[in-house]
Amino acid sequence: MARRLPISLELLRQEARDELDAVIEYRCRLGDDPWQFMPELPTVDEHVILTLRAETVDAHGLGEERARAYHPAADRERADTFEYRLLRQIALDHPQLTSAVWGMLGRINAA
Repeated sequence: MARRLPISLELLRQEARDELDAVIEYRCRLGDDPWQFMPELPTVDEHVILTLRAETVDAHGLGEERARAYHPAADRERADTFEYRLLRQIALDHPQLTSAVWGMLGRINAA
């Protein structure tokens, strides 16, 4: 993945909106019922967080740590700790995304 220059949060949100719009259109063209698949889709801010998460893993060389955390022999707490640290850092770097980050962390803890 090519390393991105710092991009404004608004531009990231617009990219996320465009991607989600494309997914919605595609699913509708397949004949899927929007009432059924829309709740499964991430929000715009959650999509931005997932993008930032992937870029952070690549930029900081966290691929091996992620692999160890999600290894079948690893306990679940290791993966939860990895996600918590990564998402918490995104919330610190982008305060506007804090509520979405904590919502995602809440779902991780509930699972």
